[in-house]
Amino acid sequence: MINHNETYKKDFNQKINPTITKLAMALGMAAITGICAQIVIPLHWTPVPITLQTFAVLISGVLLGKKLGSLSQIFYVTLGIMGIPWFAGMTGGIEIVLESNMGYLLGFILTSFIIGHFSEKYENRLNFIQTFSLIGITSLICIYVPGLIGLYLSLSQTTGIQVSLVDLMLMGFVPFIIGDLLKIGSASLFYKVIK
Repeated sequence: MINHNETYKKDFNQKINPTITKLAMALGMAAITGICAQIVIPLHWTPVPITLQTFAVLISGVLLGKKLGSLSQIFYVTLGIMGIPWFAGMTGGIEIVLESNMGYLLGFILTSFIIGHFSEKYENRLNFIQTFSLIGITSLICIYVPGLIGLYLSLSQTTGIQVSLVDLMLMGFVPFIIGDLLKIGSASLFYKVIK
C-alpha cells in the first residue's frame, strides 16, 4: 500500500532542502563579504576606502556561479541597507544609498553575476592568464564604472563641486589598482584550485 504522506514528505524534502541549502550558501557568502569589508585602509583624500570585500565579491561568482553569487551580493547590499552594520567600517543603513560607495556596491552584484556566468560556462578550460584577464576586465568594468558614477554624483550633490575626471580617477580608481591586481590574482588562483 502506498503511503501518500511519506511520498509527499519525500517530494517536499527533495524540493525544499536544496533551496534552503542554496539560500544558506548565498547568505554565508554575504556574511563573508561583510567580514572582508571590515579589513579597511582609509585614504584621507577620498571617501572610498581600500577593503578586502572586492575579493569576496570575485570569489562569490567563482564559488557559487552567476545566480547564487549575485544573490549573495544582493543579500549583502540589501541587508546592509536594512541596517546590518557590515559595510566598510561597521556601517549600514538606508543613508548608504546617498553615499559615495553605493555605485561600487551595485557593481558588486553585476560583477559576481558575470564572473559566475563565465565560471559556469568555461568550467576548468581557462588557464591562469585567461582567468586573470577575464576576472580583471570584469571587475574593472563592472565595479569601477558604476562606482565612479556613484562617487561623482555623491560628491557633486554633497559639495556642489563638479569634480574633474582626473580627480575622480585619483579618488575612486588609481589608489586601488595594486590591491585589485593582488585580489584578482588570488581569485584567479582560487578559481584554478576550485575548478
